[in-house]
Formats: sequence, structure tokens, C-alpha cells
Amino acid sequence: VQLQASGGGLVQAGGSLRLSCAASRRTSSNNAVGWFRQAPGKEREFVSSISWNGGTTLYADNVQGRFTISRDRAKSTVYLQMNSLQPEDTALYYCAVSRFAHSGRDQTNYAYWGQGTLVTVSS
Repeated sequence: VQLQASGGGLVQAGGSLRLSCAASRRTSSNNAVGWFRQAPGKEREFVSSISWNGGTTLYADNVQGRFTISRDRAKSTVYLQMNSLQPEDTALYYCAVSRFAHSGRDQTNYAYWGQGTLVTVSS
């Protein structure tokens, strides 16, 4: 499975971006997908995940209520709508496909990783 993350860019605080994660194979539609991010000088952290059918979503506390994850299984694409962005959201955002139908924060559950898309939020 190859993943292509896109949609990053430069935005002012309070703005919005929508990230997309396109998978190369339809089989990924049977697996959970997660978004993670890594800010400069920090460890990679969990942002959000969605189950194989979109029925279960999970968010990190610091993005809850601002970010929304969704998926279009027919297009093998997962989206991350990010609203009310803040400078602390600045990071390289990665999508990853899990080995399982449901996955959460544990990065070891994720077998395939995209190359990342950079989000920069200016104050």
C-alpha cells in the first residue's frame, strides 16, 4: 500500500485546511487509518483515527472539536478537516494505514505510512 498525503500549506491562525490521504490499493478500505504529526524537535504524536467503515473515530485531546476525520472508501481516501488552526498545530502531518479494522493511538499498529504533508500556521 502506498499513501499520498496532500493538502498542507501555510495558513493564518484561525484558518482551515483539509488534508487528504489517498491509498494505492482498495484493500486499505478494510483497515483503520490514522493521522499523526511531528513538530520540529518533538516526537511524532497521534492526531486522529477512523475505523475501516468510518463508524468509529478518535481524536487527540488537543484537536478534539477542531478537527474532523472522514473517509471515502470508494476512493480509498481519508480526509482530515482542520479548523481553527493554531500555531501549535504546525507540523508535518502523516497518514498511516493500520493492520487492523480499528486502531487508535498506538503507532505500532500502523503498517504503512505516507510521506507527510507540511502544515504551517502563522500567528
